[in-house]
Amino acid sequence: MDSRTEPAEAEPEPAAAIRRPSRQSTAPRPPLVRELLLVVGLFVVYKVGRQLADGHTAEAFRNANRVWDWERTLHLPGEGSVQGALLHSDTLVHLANTYYATVHFPATVAFLVWMYLRRPVHYVWARRVLAAVTAAALALHLTFPLAPPRLLAAAGLVDTGQVYGPTVYGAHPATDEMANQFAAMPSLHFGWALMVAIGLIAATRSRLRWLWLLHPLLTLLVIVGTANHYWLDAIVATALLGIALAVIRLPRGAGAAEARSLVAADEAYDEADGAAGNSGGAGGAGEKESVPELVGARR
Repeated sequence: MDSRTEPAEAEPEPAAAIRRPSRQSTAPRPPLVRELLLVVGLFVVYKVGRQLADGHTAEAFRNANRVWDWERTLHLPGEGSVQGALLHSDTLVHLANTYYATVHFPATVAFLVWMYLRRPVHYVWARRVLAAVTAAALALHLTFPLAPPRLLAAAGLVDTGQVYGPTVYGAHPATDEMANQFAAMPSLHFGWALMVAIGLIAATRSRLRWLWLLHPLLTLLVIVGTANHYWLDAIVATALLGIALAVIRLPRGAGAAEARSLVAADEAYDEADGAAGNSGGAGGAGEKESVPELVGARR
C-alpha cells in the first residue's frame, strides 16, 4: 500500500479577496524617475538651445524679409487679417496674449502626464515624437535665425504683447535674457499643440475626440494674430511633425493591445474566482478527494 502523501496545498483565496486589476495596472509603464529626467531634459535643451541661437540680429531680419516675400509669392493670406480681427476688442487681444504665454508648456506637460498614467504605450510614442520635433526645430533655430513678424517693419503689425500685455518677451530683443526672439521658425507652439491633438485622438475612442483639433487651430490663430509667427512657421512645424510621425510610428495595434490586456486581466480574475468556487465544493466531499484533485490541477 502506497503511503506516500503530497504536501498540503495552501488554501486558495476566497473570491471576495481577489482584486480585479485596475485599468492603469494592466500595461507596464516606463520608470517614473527616468521619464521625469527625460522630459525635464527636453525642456532644458529647448530653452538653452533657443538661447544659443541668439546674437544673429542682422541675419534674423534678412531672413524675415525673405520669409515675408516667400509668403507673398505663395499667395498666403496676410498675417494682418488675423490680427485685425483681434484688434477689434482689447479683451480679445489680452486673451490671445494670455493663451500664448500660459498654455503652451502646461498643456504639453498635462498631455504627457495623462498619457503616462492612462496610455503607457501611446506615451512612449508621443514622447519620442515630441523629442524628435524639438531637436529638429532647435537645429533650424540655430541655422536659420528669424525675426518674428511683430519686429518686421515691412509687415506693419502690432506687437500685441508689448502694447496690450501680457508678454513673455523683453522690449528689446537684442538684450532679452529670458528668451531668444529670433527663433520663430518653426513654431513649436503650433507643432506641440498639433502633436497633443494627434496623440489624444490616437489614444482615445470617444466620437468627440476630433474636437482636440481645436487646440492647434486656436494656437495657430493666436500665434499669427499676436504677430509672433508667420504662416510658414506653422507650415514648417507641420512638415517636421509629419516626418517624425512617419519615422516614429505608433506600435501596430497599440489600442487593441491595451484592450487585450484588460480582457486577459478579467479572464484571470474569472479563473481565480472559479478555482476558489470549485475548491469550496470539493471540500464538502471529503479531504481524500479534494487534495489529489488540487495536486493534479497544479501539474
